[in-house]
Amino acid sequence: MARKKFIAGNWKMNTTLEEAKALARGVVDAVGNISDVDIAVCPPYTNLSAVYEIIKDSNVKLGAQDVHWEAKGAFTGKVSCAMLKSVGVTYVIIGHSEQRQYFGETDATVNKKVKAARGSGLLPIICVGETLEERKSGKMDAVIERQVRGAFDGLSTEDALKCTIAYEPVWAIGTGETATPEQANDAHVFIRGIISKMFSDETAGAIRIQYGGSMKPDNAKELLSKNDVDGGLIGGASLKAADFAGIVKPV
Repeated sequence: MARKKFIAGNWKMNTTLEEAKALARGVVDAVGNISDVDIAVCPPYTNLSAVYEIIKDSNVKLGAQDVHWEAKGAFTGKVSCAMLKSVGVTYVIIGHSEQRQYFGETDATVNKKVKAARGSGLLPIICVGETLEERKSGKMDAVIERQVRGAFDGLSTEDALKCTIAYEPVWAIGTGETATPEQANDAHVFIRGIISKMFSDETAGAIRIQYGGSMKPDNAKELLSKNDVDGGLIGGASLKAADFAGIVKPV
């Protein structure tokens, strides 16, 4: 089964309200009518509602950068699945390396968030990837397998198929360094093998795996040409509509 490419922009902690609206308009103008690629933008929480109003009649979908696993309650500073859905969110990034590195995200909390997202009908983008130290010390495969198995633990095949995996070599995020297309594809093949063991070959063949790690217009085409690279989770290059479009359009 051919997997449809999926390009998502992670705006991280960038954009004021007016900046977000301007960027969203630029994205819609540039790629809003493209239908052969799935497209999403993931603004900060404060800008979700305004961005949704701009993109809602286009082919661009709305994503959030994180979510809490509890439905409601005394969790100051957190945002629930229902809150995200109420402002038009379709996708949610879970387990981003910056969440793991700075904010105490673990494989267990990733799993709880994935289950909560699926229980509410949101589509998770699950991030996995190794640090430079882990790659150099030969722990890369073990780290990635632990993260993938942790994220998908206890999920039904039906829910697993609604997830996207984003392979992000941590050493290539925001550094300008990029995994070679061969390195990226090899990691994606390895991840697909884990999904095959956990679920089935058919499930592994259907799940999309994005590359995240300094994908830019000048390297996107080569990365996306690889058989097992099904799209990109774009950081810095998603903050300029022209750069983001330059990644979407060559697909």
